[in-house]
Amino acid sequence: MTLGPVILDLESTSLSAEERQLLLHPAVGGVILFSRNITDYQQLQVLVADIRSVRGELLVCVDQEGGRVQRCKEGFTRLPPMQVFHGLWEEDPTAALQLARDCGWLLASEILAVGIDFSFAPVLDVDDSFCSVIGDRAFSSDPQRVSELAGAFIDGAHEAGMAVTGKHFPGHGSVRGDSHLELPTDSRRFDEVEARDLIPFVQLQPRLDAVMPAHIVFSAVDTEPVGFSARWLREILRQQLGFTGVVFSDDLNMEGASVAGSYVNRARQALQAGCDLVLVCNNRPGAEDVLQNLEPDLYQCQTGDRDSMRARQRPQADELRCSERWQNTSSRLQQLQAAKS
Repeated sequence: MTLGPVILDLESTSLSAEERQLLLHPAVGGVILFSRNITDYQQLQVLVADIRSVRGELLVCVDQEGGRVQRCKEGFTRLPPMQVFHGLWEEDPTAALQLARDCGWLLASEILAVGIDFSFAPVLDVDDSFCSVIGDRAFSSDPQRVSELAGAFIDGAHEAGMAVTGKHFPGHGSVRGDSHLELPTDSRRFDEVEARDLIPFVQLQPRLDAVMPAHIVFSAVDTEPVGFSARWLREILRQQLGFTGVVFSDDLNMEGASVAGSYVNRARQALQAGCDLVLVCNNRPGAEDVLQNLEPDLYQCQTGDRDSMRARQRPQADELRCSERWQNTSSRLQQLQAAKS
């Protein structure tokens, strides 16, 4: 069975009978895990294996960034927010780049070892504390530094065997509003966005496996939010930037997506605009609406290869934790996290 375009969430720490049936729907392409789905390492292993026993081809993903956004905790290294690398750069750029690469490798290795395919990382937004929802999730408020540090992170993740997703295209760091709670508007011209926020996406797009657009309206460019905009996704991202990877929508349950109406309309508009896969999370009736009413001809309208997001290799957890690189990197990152806290 080929992958469908819908990424679903789960309600608890194990699959219900209803969810087993939902995962068999041809529109489903994967599962995203949240903190509520995870209690400890062994339980997470069992849950991922159970998902794969229902449909082995499904993608299993998670938001594992570090700092405020870390779903996998018990049995995993506690990661600092990515902005700590900006401070390290001020002291020693070479050491900062090496640790950023090791961080990408460690983050990827740990989630691959438990059976997950990929994390939605890295954040390529340009910010320090301007945007309420981004802030220290961003590597830096300097776009060039974001490119270099995130590039090192990407190299490490690829070394481990994990596909990477740059978010939130074309940049969420220059608006104050949280798109989970509202639809932010950015009135800058395209050339102004291009001169700052877009820089990491332009420079890193050849190394990105996937991109996630923001639920933001750039009113001088298009009236639609980026995730529903063919202007942004097909013309700018695909044609102008030459991106050939996968495009994920951000969660269609976010308030920034509500402008598109019902959940099936949100999914339909995102796919028609150029998304390859859509996340429908934290609203089971909305997800069922999409599965029941999304037109089958939209199931395979993608440009990016969804199969490219699968894990390319998986380390053994015991061997990983015994390795000198894991021990040194884990210790250093936990020290940084403790200092940040």
